[in-house]
Amino acid sequence: MNGLIFEWQKYEKATKSRFFKRAKIDTFTKSKFMKITKLFSVLTVYLLLIGISLQAQNNSTKVSGLITPPYLQKGDTIAMVAPAGILSNRKDVIDQAKKLAESWGLHVVYGKHLFDKSGHFSATDAQRAEDFQKAMDNPNIKAIWAGRGGYGTVRILDRLDFTKFKESPKWVIGYSDITALHSHIHTLGYETIHAMMGTSMAEEPNKIVQTISSFKKTLFGEQLSYSVVSDKMNRKGSGKGQLIGGNISILASMLGSVSQMNADHKILFIEEIGEYKYSIDRMLQSLKRAGFFEKCQGIIVGDISNIKKNSTKWGSSIEQLIYDVVAEYDFPVLFQFPAGHEADNRSIILGRTVEMNVTKQGISTVVFED
Repeated sequence: MNGLIFEWQKYEKATKSRFFKRAKIDTFTKSKFMKITKLFSVLTVYLLLIGISLQAQNNSTKVSGLITPPYLQKGDTIAMVAPAGILSNRKDVIDQAKKLAESWGLHVVYGKHLFDKSGHFSATDAQRAEDFQKAMDNPNIKAIWAGRGGYGTVRILDRLDFTKFKESPKWVIGYSDITALHSHIHTLGYETIHAMMGTSMAEEPNKIVQTISSFKKTLFGEQLSYSVVSDKMNRKGSGKGQLIGGNISILASMLGSVSQMNADHKILFIEEIGEYKYSIDRMLQSLKRAGFFEKCQGIIVGDISNIKKNSTKWGSSIEQLIYDVVAEYDFPVLFQFPAGHEADNRSIILGRTVEMNVTKQGISTVVFED
């Protein structure tokens, strides 16, 4: 039983002993001795059972996936919150997102401080944490949907108490800066959804058809499966494991904290926006030095958008940059996956086991387990 080996010995009936004859043990002493012997035997069996139980738990943790929050049904309620950037001037777009969810039979409630403003942020750290905490603690809320990203989610992580979230798990939804929540919640053992946010409704409607469709499928529990036109820079192969990741900058910022994910035997998804190539290289090198790629089963590269131009040219494409970072490993690498800071931002479940099959020509696939 996975390393636990039991050896059973048969003990013959005790032979006569002069020691016991001479001792002349009285009835009371003999009874006490037998009780101690019996207690020792029971204790030994109890400890063995604990060992078996602990071993079984360890095996379960290694084999089974993360906890899946209940999928949504018509009539359920979503809370829209702003853990990071300002939304005070984007109420019309957020209202469109609300109408979208309502068209699916869902109810949407706004966080108290959703349209506030405090310097660079949608509200003070305390207020943003308050909105998120209330959404987690309210059993009638079945999902928490970020209105936008930006910066600031990391500032509220340590203010949040996940006790009631663990008692009644719910989906946390968003991308970009929301990677901080994805990462932290993954370490707690729960799946989350990397998908469109409220501000995604500002995109041209014809460009977000698949974005919206995949998001709806995910919320209501339909299986996700993606076919992607293969890129010549892909590294061929197959991989299977829990999908983790998100925005590269945020993943790098989680290193060394309690919110850092363990990438062993997992598939890493990455995306980025508005960075220099040397910055992207530096962050990937940081992940590499932290051991993210040592036992990785594959990498899915989403959109790397709006790359800044440096006065000194990097000298290669972003695909080659990423390829060079992981050149010494043999896991598959899939480029051009439609997720990130572009209009076509397909929904993915972080923490869910996926199987990727990557080719250099034709079609590559990413299939999520039910």
